[in-house]
Amino acid sequence: MDEFDQQAKAFADKIEAELNEGRLVFPVSMEVSLRIKRLADDPDASLDQIAAVIQAEPVLAAKTIRMANTVALNPYGAQIDSIGVAVRRIGFTALRGLAFAVASEQLAGDHRSPNMRTLGYGLWIRSVDVASWCFALARRTRAANPDTALLAGMMTHIGQFLLIARASEYPAMERNIDRFGRFVEGLHDRVGLAVLEVFDVPETILDGLDAGQGYTGTWPPDSLHSIVHLASLVSEHPNPFDGLLGRHPPRGPAAAAELGMDPGELLPLLADSHEERQQILDAVRG
Repeated sequence: MDEFDQQAKAFADKIEAELNEGRLVFPVSMEVSLRIKRLADDPDASLDQIAAVIQAEPVLAAKTIRMANTVALNPYGAQIDSIGVAVRRIGFTALRGLAFAVASEQLAGDHRSPNMRTLGYGLWIRSVDVASWCFALARRTRAANPDTALLAGMMTHIGQFLLIARASEYPAMERNIDRFGRFVEGLHDRVGLAVLEVFDVPETILDGLDAGQGYTGTWPPDSLHSIVHLASLVSEHPNPFDGLLGRHPPRGPAAAAELGMDPGELLPLLADSHEERQQILDAVRG
């Protein structure tokens, strides 16, 4: 058993033990998302308390203001420069999605290994793009609540993110990035589900993220699941783990066409949704 196999076994055993005991350990950056979630769910918590948590995280605070000032969320253009007003404008559900985006960005950059940073950043860009498409497509089709769709989009690869973050404890993972890809492939579904359970994600989102359901190409999209799946197809950014595993699934309208969607119907929807998708994408990435 070489060094990678030894560390992979130790890593897998540790994760499995945490999953079995229901005590998955989160990186510090994700704890902010958990604090926001708990405050948002607490009927005794005030908006000022939530705003104080956000203001303590400068990147999250800046992006909260930026998102609240997008045309999609602020069509009348009155400048918003208060965290409290911004939170009211974007809502708690979208705020959770934004907090995940910021936490994931921090996780993506929190590695000594250039290979792991590249992998994490690629996954972050992919997640943000899928989430932005989810928001815009949900707004256009009314098949789901846009804020809920945004949160679901950010959660699509959460298991892979957590394993990337925890891999810093095992240097051989970073030195053998291709083998790490295969390692993650065997664990990320269970880890992702455990994260969703810890965050007490509503059943509607769990259903929307259930990859086992598949998508038959129903048109127009009529559920959160179909929105998430369509957003995943049309995202311009591939999941970097696919490349590590030698997979190159089709993306964009060509992928949708393989599911029986009519490009003549899909392309106008994408064109109509593109501007809002870009606004949300810029707000989260900026």
